[in-house]
Order: sequence, then C-alpha cells, then structure tokens
Amino acid sequence: MKPREVLALCREKEVKAVDLRFADFLGAWQHVTIPVGKLDEDVFEDGLGFSGSSLHGWQAIHESDLLLVPVPETAVVDPFAALPTLAMICSIQDPITREDYPRDPRHVARKATNYLRSTGIADTCFIGPEVEFFVFDDVRFDHNAHEGYYHVDSAEGEWTRGRAEGPNLAGKLRHGQGYLRCPPGDRLMDLRSEMMQAMIQCGIDVEAQHHEVASAGQCEIDMRYQDPVRMADQVCLYKYVVRNVARRHGKTATFMPKPLHGDAGSGMHTHFSLWRDGQPLFPGTGYAGLSDVALAAIGGILRHAPALLALTNPATNSYKRLVPGHEAPVNLAYSQRNRSAACRIPVVSANPRSKRIEFRCPDALANPYFAFAAILMAAIDGIQNKLHPGEPFDADLYDPAAARQAALERVPRSLDEALDALERDHDFLLRGDVFTPDVIATWIEHKRRHEIEPLRLRPHPYEFCLYYDG
Repeated sequence: MKPREVLALCREKEVKAVDLRFADFLGAWQHVTIPVGKLDEDVFEDGLGFSGSSLHGWQAIHESDLLLVPVPETAVVDPFAALPTLAMICSIQDPITREDYPRDPRHVARKATNYLRSTGIADTCFIGPEVEFFVFDDVRFDHNAHEGYYHVDSAEGEWTRGRAEGPNLAGKLRHGQGYLRCPPGDRLMDLRSEMMQAMIQCGIDVEAQHHEVASAGQCEIDMRYQDPVRMADQVCLYKYVVRNVARRHGKTATFMPKPLHGDAGSGMHTHFSLWRDGQPLFPGTGYAGLSDVALAAIGGILRHAPALLALTNPATNSYKRLVPGHEAPVNLAYSQRNRSAACRIPVVSANPRSKRIEFRCPDALANPYFAFAAILMAAIDGIQNKLHPGEPFDADLYDPAAARQAALERVPRSLDEALDALERDHDFLLRGDVFTPDVIATWIEHKRRHEIEPLRLRPHPYEFCLYYDG
C-alpha cells in the first residue's frame, strides 16, 4: 500500500483519527493519535516528532527528539476505537541525520532480513510463532513495604470445583487437561472466535484457535507464517486484539509465561524456515528429511541458545516455565516429533514445502522483533560455520532418567544466567550491524537494573511459608 492509497482508505472508511504505533525497546506497543486531517503524503516522508526520553532503554533527556515515520503497508482500521480510526506502525528515525534509530526493534529485524539476503544463503525467512496466553476473570496483585501478593481467578479453574456459585455446574478443567477441550469445559471458544475474527479483519492470516493445556483459560490462536518483520508486526497486533477483546467482555489476558503454579505455562514455539528463489532450503535426505543447511541452522540455534534466551525468554518469570520435568524443553537437543526437545522437526506433511524447524523455548514476553532477528542470526551463524548439531535424541526428555542419561547441555536456569551468556556470546548478533553493541549493552543493563535487582530486593510471599517460624 502506498501513501496515497492509505489516504484513499481513510476517505473510504470515513476515518476521523490516525493512530501511529511503534514497539518500544521491550516490545510493548506505544502510540500517538492525530486527526485524520493532519495526515498527508508529506507525513510519510517527513515523519512526526516525539520524545524518546520517557521510554525504557531509549534516548537520554538531552537528545530526546525522535521521528515517527508511518509505514503505509501496515495500515489497518482499528476494530476497537469508538471513533473511526486508522492504525499504522511506524519506523523510528533520528531527526538530524534521518537515519533509522539503532535501538528501534523493527529496524533491527529489518537489518536481519537484509543481512540474510547479503549472505547469499537465502532470500527469504519465514517465521511462524505459536503464541499462547491466559484469559482470567479477575486479577489482583501488589507489592509494597508491608505486603506482596497476587490473586488470579477463572470460572474454568480447577480450584472452583467446590465453590458455591448458585449453582456450580461443574465441568471445570483439571490442571494439565485443557488441551483441545470442547465446551462447556472450554468456556472461551466464542471469545477466541471473536479474537480470531478481529485478527482476520486486521489482515492477519489465522489458521486455527483452540484451548491450550492448562486449566483457567489458557488459549492459543495460530497465524500463518510470514517474514520476520511482518510477523513481529502481527505479534504486536495479535496481543492488542487479544487484550482488547478480553477487556470488552470484562476479562483480562496475560502473556506471562508462568502465571499459575503447578500448571502448564505459556510459550511461543517458533517455527522457522529458509527459502531461495521460491524453493525451500530445509528438505533433504538427512535425519527427519532435513538438508545439511537445516541441520547446520539447528546447530547454530543450539550453540547460541543460552544467549538467545536472554532475548527470547526475557523475563524472570520466563524461567519458572523452563523447569525440568515439566511442559517446556530445557535440554538443548533436537528431534523429530519430540516436544521435549528444544528444537523439534514437526512431521505434518510429506510436502517438502512444509519442512521447518521449531524452536520451543521462546515465550511471548519477548520483543518479537529482537527474538525473531536473533533466531535468524543464530541459524545463519550455524550455516556459515557448518555447525553440526550432533546426534538427535528421540527419547522423552521430560523423563529425568532419560535426561540424565543424555547428559545434554541445559538452558539457563534464570534470566541472570541468560544475560551472562549473552554477554559472553553475542558476536554472531553483531554481524551485518544487525544488533549493535549499544543495543546488547542497553538490553542487559535494563534487565539487570529494572527487573532482576528489584526482585532480589523484595521479600517473596513463599519465603514466609519457608522461614517465618524458623
């Protein structure tokens, strides 16, 4: 879509406002709204000024001016705004040099796809994330000098089986038994269908929606694969739709990986493939029908996985999901069909065009632009250096005995460990100036100062259970 086509769309849909959106350093959408009369073709060239000094990880106060430059092909009519509103994602530029802002996550993802093409390995990367989330009926939490707690509730929750609901009609989902359940156990089918339809209305190619494994409203809506930049755009839009449809119905959605103790957490299993001249590069005659290129890509992802997780699993809460013997892979192995391995080769079709790798560690708190770019850069490094991933491991790695026997390297046990790994191993991210040393250093500093250290300083409610009477 060209700028003049966006202006025509505004006239056709009788748009009154234009919402300019961008992902901040952590991946959250921010926005500013202008009257539609202020949008003309010059805005697509000149941009609109804003201050980056109030956003985490961005400009200091003495050099805070930045530009929002709308990307016309991202234009959609917002399905939630009361006033007819067109939304567009923006690139961020420096107002003096007019260069793309190095800390703009979307710019990093664009550079990764350009770097892929420059290597000659492939001209296209496809990314297909499985974004999981919870929908709750009520959430309360706080932490201050004298108390710290959280409380979540869901009509589906196993803990409501004995609740006096006048009447309680049973049919509650047990922990770990929600996968693909039908109504009335699945109470969110209509809500997910509304989310699905809103996504389709916004131009997202939706493949399916279903209930996920956990009790208490765990959901998944699957999107068809796209290139990394477009898919990261869509993940941001996906979250926006999910949260707004939930709020419309008096519910709340979260992409926290582990909001419930003792039940399945939410991941963002990420499917990945490379293509050149319209042909897939991953089909071959090796293990699981893979090519040498695909095996080397797996080798790169597994080699750099500890560092990758600092970007793909970027929260302290992420590592409460990545626990041995539970639902998420913690062993750095690869295997076909095997959901306990960090890299899985799905077996869904004999069509070679469906051949892909699934990296199962990531979660949806990741900044999708950084996460998809980093996965691509790890795969490129594996291909360039012919990093063979070793032997596949086809046993159940959730079985502690099998995991011990395999003696495989594990994912980091905490965000702190992952950040240490990223400090040691990030040269592969710097190639082609995709990530810059400044971006890596700023990410690590922010995570340590604003997430890890504040958590360290605060008593945890469970510590009272452990130590109060000690």
